[in-house]
Amino acid sequence: MTDAGLELQRQLQALTDRFAERLSLELPELARLAGFVHSREPEALGYLGEIRERLHRLAGSAGTFGFSRVGDEARLLEQRVDAWLEAGQSTESSLDQLGRDIAHFAEQSPAAPSARTPETERLDSHGEAGGTRIYLLEGDPDAATGMVQTLGNFGYEVSHFATAQALAEATARQLPDALIVSLSQDDDLQQAAAIQPNLQTPLPLLLINDRDDFDSQLAAVRAGAQGYFTRPLDITRLEQRLEHCLNQQQGEPFRVLIIDDDLELATRYSLALRSARMQVEVLGEPGRLFEALHNFNPEVLLLDVNMPGCSGPELAQTIRLNDEWLRVTIIYLSAETDITRQMAALVKAGDDFITKPISDNALISSVFSHAQRARSLSNALARDSLTGLLKHADIKEHLAVEVQRAQRSGKPTSAVMLDIDHFKKVNDSHGHAAGDNVIRALANLMRQRLRRVDSLGRYGGEEFVAVLPNCSAAQAKRVIDEIRERFAELIFSADDQRFNVTLSAGIAETAEGMRPNDLLEQADRALYSAKHNGRNQVRLAE
Repeated sequence: MTDAGLELQRQLQALTDRFAERLSLELPELARLAGFVHSREPEALGYLGEIRERLHRLAGSAGTFGFSRVGDEARLLEQRVDAWLEAGQSTESSLDQLGRDIAHFAEQSPAAPSARTPETERLDSHGEAGGTRIYLLEGDPDAATGMVQTLGNFGYEVSHFATAQALAEATARQLPDALIVSLSQDDDLQQAAAIQPNLQTPLPLLLINDRDDFDSQLAAVRAGAQGYFTRPLDITRLEQRLEHCLNQQQGEPFRVLIIDDDLELATRYSLALRSARMQVEVLGEPGRLFEALHNFNPEVLLLDVNMPGCSGPELAQTIRLNDEWLRVTIIYLSAETDITRQMAALVKAGDDFITKPISDNALISSVFSHAQRARSLSNALARDSLTGLLKHADIKEHLAVEVQRAQRSGKPTSAVMLDIDHFKKVNDSHGHAAGDNVIRALANLMRQRLRRVDSLGRYGGEEFVAVLPNCSAAQAKRVIDEIRERFAELIFSADDQRFNVTLSAGIAETAEGMRPNDLLEQADRALYSAKHNGRNQVRLAE
């Protein structure tokens, strides 16, 4: 087990030990309250509500920490209390028996927690994501040379293998970040697919084939392919799919906010989700909700249904009053098993209902699928459909945020305006589909070459804006010049014609008191200067 796995196991065991201490205090208190019930004290009915809440919490949390018997028995007793309270006509003898059964349950020593191992270790097996390593299986040497060069211009480290056997041997020595397999022999697909079952996390697999029929694509899906392309190959589309697959596997962690008054249980969930590379914050006070939403910007909210002072559905409805948080997925967490009550909570506000206790893997799977949909929805609303970059208004908003941050920190932010040279000629000569391909290729290239902290937007048509925080204009020029050179080397094809395209760019750097629009106007003037002086160059604002 890795050091990270051992640390996770240590933290989980510490939480289990703390929960055991909590049981040693809660169970005697539950026995004391049950004593009032079965001894027919006048306040017996008044204590039933508190007993029900204590049983409810145990039913939801005990199983998560390994005390399965305690959780199961607590759930059965909670259901009996509910039935007694709802009937309203039960005899005193049935109430007396209920009190005795609760007291008997609470007076038993809980069994030691069942042995658990961290189900949730999800450590990246591909090393650091600095240079993205791609293994390419291609039997045609000329096709392989072109793909290696083009993908290299996009920033990938590509290793070419002529046979499936050589690919399998290389993968056994060192894992790549993704596989691209060009099918030329009948057993190429089977040999490439055979690599995956032995891996902790399957690799993104893209296939290239001559055939475009249903059976071939079905076979690709069964082999674990996440992309399927036919010859002649549109390598720009292949690179875009490759980037999408890698972003899913190596992209920014999903952000999850947990709101639960049971902090030990919330911490347990947090550890499980963090082990799966999610970013998690825990909030025990609902009153700090909006502060947490603004500061953390979660994609998924895990919300306990029963909390003192404010129920989960009430909190969810409060969130839904604000349009800016409509994209947040709300998942209720509760020991409630009554489907009618679950549906009532979902109807008011919410997207899913998870019943406690839940295993680590089940929790991760549920949260991951919801977070993935939430991010896809957010991207669809904020990003350009052709390039996946931020839209005009959104990149201007990012620019404003970074300019304000630069004014506070005193560190420079650079704004870059880029424009594709003679783009109208590309559309007129090769068609709008080819023009779209060029735009998409430049967007993909910039995403690969810039940092995660940089913001990229399609400003309009063939014009782009990049915002580079903590970056001087001189530093930005070196980066953008490299992108310009790489872009000029890309080879595009349309109607059996091959062609190249260039770009021009202008760069401006923040200064004291400068407004976002001023910065953008300076970059735009520098871009005009680059165009006016011959194009295919990068100019700094004067």
